[in-house]
Amino acid sequence: MNVSAGPTQKMNLFQSVTSALDNTLAGDPTAVIFGEDVAFGGVFRCTVGLRDKYGEFSCVLSIVVPRGPVQAKGLLLSCIADQNPCIFFEPKILYRAAVEQVPTEAYQIPLSQAEVLQEGSDLTLVAWGTQVHVLKEVAAMAQEKLGVSCELIDLRTILPWDTETVCKSVVKTGRLLISHEAPVTGGFAAEISSTVQEECFLNLEAPISRVCGYDTPFPHIFEPFYIPDKWKCFEAVKRMINY
Repeated sequence: MNVSAGPTQKMNLFQSVTSALDNTLAGDPTAVIFGEDVAFGGVFRCTVGLRDKYGEFSCVLSIVVPRGPVQAKGLLLSCIADQNPCIFFEPKILYRAAVEQVPTEAYQIPLSQAEVLQEGSDLTLVAWGTQVHVLKEVAAMAQEKLGVSCELIDLRTILPWDTETVCKSVVKTGRLLISHEAPVTGGFAAEISSTVQEECFLNLEAPISRVCGYDTPFPHIFEPFYIPDKWKCFEAVKRMINY
């Protein structure tokens, strides 16, 4: 197209950017704008008026953390096929440590659908990524040393997360332990705890336990002390059972 053809309007550079975004949103229903303060016009006002013109709808953001190779491939393909943006976390420690027989053909694992890896009746264990393997050991220790039957759930998608599966399990067991590597303050375990407290309060036999990372920076050499290992989680299990 000849840029001199058709109607014109005097614009500075940021106004021309706004015009380009406007044209895109008008002509492509799948187009999305995201960035710092874009809903309020952006830092440099390049998106002024676009929210009012095209609506306040914001897409669903999915956050996925696989526990192993089979899950990683299926979940990643689901993220790629999903029309909404997805954040796919890759547990670095599992890059070469986790080895499974993975189908070479394409397959998908549903997003926002937790998986019950082990059924139990006394306590619900919830984790994602690397911590699933830690809690699997904890479940075996609890059965062997305490005679406690643990239900183990891999959340897989932490946003939007499968509230139904977790709450159904807690109603059955009456106890919930959540473990993740991130710091306890502001960690996603707090969101799960809050929801379960609201939905299953009368079914709880003990306070919900969060076994997570510490609220402090740490050097690499101290990583073994920072990570919530099976012993920290097992101690939490004992406290909950004896509550």
